[in-house]
Amino acid sequence: MKELMGYQKKYLRGLAHSMKPLVQIGQGGLTDKVIKAIDEALNTHELVKIKLNEHKEYKKELFAKVEQATGCELAGIIGHTAILFRQNSDPEKQKINIPER
Repeated sequence: MKELMGYQKKYLRGLAHSMKPLVQIGQGGLTDKVIKAIDEALNTHELVKIKLNEHKEYKKELFAKVEQATGCELAGIIGHTAILFRQNSDPEKQKINIPER
């Protein structure tokens, strides 16, 4: 997946506005189970919100690790919540059409 442009990230943030976080990262931090849950949520929904309940001072590092581990892209961080996007590789299963300008 090629890197998202600013207007595309803004579009995704708008879509995610009314969504609730699907995965929460708690006291245990970023474990294999959490990464697997995020990966499954991205497979199902393409666009997900992830909330940090603990380790808030390391949020940028944690979200960067999530990006690297799942192959998704960070569309934005609002407070302690990240908006992540990974488009389905199968064109028939894609739910979100990103504007190309």
